[in-house]
Amino acid sequence: MAAMFWIQFILVLGAVLIGIRKGGVALGLIGGLGVSVLVLGFRSAPSEPPIAVMLIILAVVTASATLQVAGGLDYLVQLTEKLLRAHPKYVTILAPLCTFFLTVCCGTGHAVYALLPVISDVAIKTKIRPERPMAISSVASQMGITASPVAAAVTFFLGFAAKAGHPVTLIDIISVTMPAGIIGVLAAAAWSFNRGLDLDKDPEFQARLQDPDFRKGLDADVTTLDKKISTVAKVSVALFFAGVGTIILMASCPWLLPLAADKKPIPMTTVVQFIMLGYGAFILFAAKVKAKDIANSSVFIAGMIAVVSIFGIAWMSDTFISANKKYLIDNIGIMVKMAPWTFAIATFCISAFVKSQAATLAITLPLGLALGLPIPLLLGLMPASYAYFFFAFYPSDLAAINMDRTGTTRIGKFLLNHSFMIPGLIGVGVSTVVAYTISQFIL
Repeated sequence: MAAMFWIQFILVLGAVLIGIRKGGVALGLIGGLGVSVLVLGFRSAPSEPPIAVMLIILAVVTASATLQVAGGLDYLVQLTEKLLRAHPKYVTILAPLCTFFLTVCCGTGHAVYALLPVISDVAIKTKIRPERPMAISSVASQMGITASPVAAAVTFFLGFAAKAGHPVTLIDIISVTMPAGIIGVLAAAAWSFNRGLDLDKDPEFQARLQDPDFRKGLDADVTTLDKKISTVAKVSVALFFAGVGTIILMASCPWLLPLAADKKPIPMTTVVQFIMLGYGAFILFAAKVKAKDIANSSVFIAGMIAVVSIFGIAWMSDTFISANKKYLIDNIGIMVKMAPWTFAIATFCISAFVKSQAATLAITLPLGLALGLPIPLLLGLMPASYAYFFFAFYPSDLAAINMDRTGTTRIGKFLLNHSFMIPGLIGVGVSTVVAYTISQFIL
């Protein structure tokens, strides 16, 4: 039994690593190949693919992509820039809070790219070392995912808990991850407030100033305030938020929902799907958006990659865990129950390589449930699913490095001594401790 377990474990781990190396939809495709080998080669019974979760992500991503094409994301970025330029001295605190809530509102961290050059510009004009707000802003934009009611990671947890027979509501999830995320961001921002040397005392920066081209680049203005925002863009934002608000209302007042065949209210996993598709249609009509543009948008493409990845990797992981459940419980279950915080470390380590919180949860949640960890505990450890700042190769981190015209935001000579490491460890560490504590009291 032990030999068979380790052979299958190496197979699954190898599939994940190859998928990560290939990138994109490869994680899903190779995950599907892993299912085939487990079923046909090892005669394991295949588990059910995560259909409900995939449909939720499809619905939310389609609505978010429609919002992007309608100009709604541009409008949100412009509002954020107005706030930052009104209070430039506090950019190290305000910028990460803005990127956090921008992700919470949109359900994707990709909205941060338009804001990063603005954050850098505000810092430069205020003579604040840009590394201070830039690094934590990139980290905060990804921390906001677990606090967003329309993010793939949150909807995955919602669907997984319902399928596991231990349902939690959307309100339950957000009431744990939202305050935890905010406190984590503030803790990391507080540390960042005085990090590094001021620009006028930084010898490396002063040496770069001797280059006329470098000085010219610093003088350039970067802003979104000169971009005209249409009325339909503003309407699209209102409609999108109305959809999110409707979901929260339905989750808070289940008596508003019609009863299903079993005389119970329609599950929220279904409600999220038709509500977001419906409001996406409202945005489509109000903004006269072309369907082709939605399919070609960056938000839609990233969302579809997430769906395929979760399809394959979650199916493979669940099949492997179901086939080896007894072995896992007998050999690992006692240790994890005695020190449940160790599961957060395992989740963190997996996320460092699997650069998606939803995909990380797709791997770890079935394992946690098989080990006997209760859903409230797994929810409390949810912030630990973000660790892809660890190697600083994620697009938002690379964008922050490239958009800091002073060069203070960077990857060090030793790979891990980069600008995002300490803010990331503080933010994720604090938010995980806070989420774990809250989950023990309210669930």
